[in-house]
Amino acid sequence: MTPNYQLIASIQTWIEGEALRQLEQTAALPGMRQAVGLPDLHPGKGYPIGAAFLSERIYPALVGNDIGCGMALWPLDLLQRKFKPERAAERLQGLEDRWDGDLTDWRAQSSLEPTAFDAALGTIGGGNHFAEVQAIETVIDPTALATLGIDPDGLLLLVHSGSRGLGEAVLRAAIDRQGHHGLDPASPEATDYLRQHDQALRWAALNRQLIAHRVLTALNATGECRLDIWHNLVQPLDWRGERLWLHRKGAAPADRGPVVIPGSRGTLSYLVQPRSDCDHSLRSLAHGAGRKWKRGEARSRLSNRQRPEDLIMTALGGRVICEDKELLYDEAPENYKGIDRVVADLGEAGLIDVIATLHPVLTYKVRRPAHRQPGARQFNRQRNRS
Repeated sequence: MTPNYQLIASIQTWIEGEALRQLEQTAALPGMRQAVGLPDLHPGKGYPIGAAFLSERIYPALVGNDIGCGMALWPLDLLQRKFKPERAAERLQGLEDRWDGDLTDWRAQSSLEPTAFDAALGTIGGGNHFAEVQAIETVIDPTALATLGIDPDGLLLLVHSGSRGLGEAVLRAAIDRQGHHGLDPASPEATDYLRQHDQALRWAALNRQLIAHRVLTALNATGECRLDIWHNLVQPLDWRGERLWLHRKGAAPADRGPVVIPGSRGTLSYLVQPRSDCDHSLRSLAHGAGRKWKRGEARSRLSNRQRPEDLIMTALGGRVICEDKELLYDEAPENYKGIDRVVADLGEAGLIDVIATLHPVLTYKVRRPAHRQPGARQFNRQRNRS
């Protein structure tokens, strides 16, 4: 049986040939039933990012190292017109350092046992992870926005992070034992992997909660989480009379309510409502704009025309806190494809309706390069690969 794979993207959307090759190659894995590339599809380390896969088997390598990476959104009790980004930036310090609070109750609420990586709970991490204060730019569906309890004049906090070193350890153990082969879902190896995988999902969700708690405390604000979604996971799915396994590799769910699809730190993000019939995309959506340039290329491409100080303010007037020069260049807006085109592709495919657009006000990445932070190196060495 020839694997079924497709790309959901318009002809206006640029997709690298290597990403398409990886999509086709992954669709040919044993037991793979269907593969879908989304408009943000781009090459990863062996497997494409921005895709969903439906399989008879479980592929830990396809989920990747950042199990549970995702987005969470909090409306804040702060008004846009009264917010002072410069003053707020002064208050946001040390989010890459260990949180000094008591984790006992937090773990209990998330049904989490202690792990060897809990010192990193509440830290953002590297790569494209961030905590960002946002404001409503345009409201498309006022009713849907009100249902979410979002004040169009208020601010929001969007947190993007994952399972940090824990997810890396879970993947490494699986690869060391099984290589990149798929697991029989009934096998002891699959049971053990899924147990650790599910713990990493809960750990990642708690990490986002603690990051938000730290930001809200620093800003003297309150807020209630309105959505929290995972981009990297595997889950069982009853599909047309069969029990199969849905892998999302850098893909947002279309079956868990509203979703934020972020652009770069210098472009709009979109709050969207998935439509009810998303089976043709394996109930998945694009999780962002998708990278255009490989990591490590940006500084050589941009440094002759943009200084670091030019990158701490965006074209939309947002302020960026990123004191790691390499990361500042690596996450510059030029590294990403156009989010407007990605969202338009999803709409044209009948997958979403836009609720509102959001613009960045204050983006927190890192205060100091990790190699200059005593005790913080372990938290920031990992680079997100989702």
